[in-house]
Amino acid sequence: MSNHTTQLVGSRGASGNQKLPLAALLALATAVFITSLTETLPAGLLPAMSADLAVGESAAGQTVTIYAIGTALTAIPLTAATAGWRRKRLLLSAMAGFAVANTVTAVSGYYPLTMAARFVAGVAAGLAWALLAGYARRLAPAHLQGKAIAIAMAGIPVALSLGVPAGTFLGKAIGWRSAFLIMTVLTVALLAWITATVPDHPGQRREGRTPVLRTLRIPGVTPVLTVTLVFVLAHTILYTYIATFLDHLGMGGSIDLVLLVFGAASLVSIWIVGAHIHRRLRTLTIASALLVAVAAAILAVLADSSALVYAAVTLWGLGWGGAPTLLQTAVGDAGGESADAAQAMLVTLWNAAMAGGGVVGGILLGQLGSESFPWSVLALLVPVLIVVTAARRHGFPALTSASPRP
Repeated sequence: MSNHTTQLVGSRGASGNQKLPLAALLALATAVFITSLTETLPAGLLPAMSADLAVGESAAGQTVTIYAIGTALTAIPLTAATAGWRRKRLLLSAMAGFAVANTVTAVSGYYPLTMAARFVAGVAAGLAWALLAGYARRLAPAHLQGKAIAIAMAGIPVALSLGVPAGTFLGKAIGWRSAFLIMTVLTVALLAWITATVPDHPGQRREGRTPVLRTLRIPGVTPVLTVTLVFVLAHTILYTYIATFLDHLGMGGSIDLVLLVFGAASLVSIWIVGAHIHRRLRTLTIASALLVAVAAAILAVLADSSALVYAAVTLWGLGWGGAPTLLQTAVGDAGGESADAAQAMLVTLWNAAMAGGGVVGGILLGQLGSESFPWSVLALLVPVLIVVTAARRHGFPALTSASPRP
C-alpha cells in the first residue's frame, strides 16, 4: 500500500475526531484572493496605467493577458519540476516571487519591464494555484476535504465580486501604483501567516511520480479537464463583458450592485458545496451547470425585466461559486497520486479558457452583439452536461473518494 493510500485510510479512520485547521485554510484562501485580484486589478486602472507607461489603453490591457499567459505556459512544467519540493517551501517561494513581481509593477515606468513583471506574477500565481487545492486536501481528514477546498477557493468569488471594485476604488483614490504596493504588503503579511499557521508536507518522491502528459490517461482526468475548459469559457464570455451586456439592457449604472449580488450568491454556493461535496460531487456539478444554464436562458429571453436580471445573476452566482471547488476536487480525486500534475493541467486550461473567453466574447460582440452572450453560454453548457452525465464511473462519480469504499 502506498504512503498516499496509508495516509488516506488513516485520515478516514480518525475523521470523527479531526477538525479543519481554519487558520491554515484561511491563509490559503487569502493566497487565492490575492492572486485572483492581482490578475484582474489592471482592468479598473487602465487609464492611469496607460498614461504613466505612455502606451494606449489597449496595450495597458495586455497586462491582464500576459499574466494569464504566464500562468498557462508554466503551470505544468513548473509543477513537474518542483514535485519533490516540500509543500510549504514551495508555497512560500511562489508567494515571495509574487510579492517581488507586484513591487516591480508598482515602481516600473517602463512598459516592457511592467509586462515582464506581470508575466512573472502570472508564473508565481500559476504555481501557487496548482499547489493550493492539493495542499488544502492534505490539511483535512478525508470526510472534510471538499469543505477544505471550498474554504481555500472562496478567495476567487470574493476577489472577483468585492476585491476588484475595492481595488479600482483604491487605485482612483491613491493611485494605481499604490494599489499594487498594497498587494505587496498583503502578500508579505501572508508570508508571515503561512509561516506561522500552515503545516508542512513532503513533496512526491521521484519514483512515485507520473509524467504529466501520462496523467491524461488516468480514467476520469480528461472528462474533468474537458468540463473545466468549456464551463470556464462559457462563464468568462458573459462575465468579461457583463458591463457591456448590462449597458445594452439599460442597466449600466447598476454594475457594482449586480457584481455584489453575484458575489453574495457565489459565497452561498461555496458554503453549500463545501457542506455536501464529499457525498454529492456529481449531483452538485450537474446542478451547478443547470443553474448557470437557467440563468443564461433568463438573460436570453426575459432580460427586459431588471428584477429577472437580478434573479438570473443570483442563479448564476449559485451555480458558478462552487464550480472551482467542484472541479478542483474532481480532478484531484481522479488524479489520485498524480493529483498535483492534474491540478496543474486544470490551472493551465482554466487560464486558457479565461483568455479564450475574452477573445470569443469580443468576436461575438462585434458580429452578433451583446445579446448573443447568454445564448453562447447555453450552447457551451450542453456539452458540459453531456460529459458530466457520461462520466458517472470516473471523473464525476456518484461515489466520491471521500466516501467509504468496499
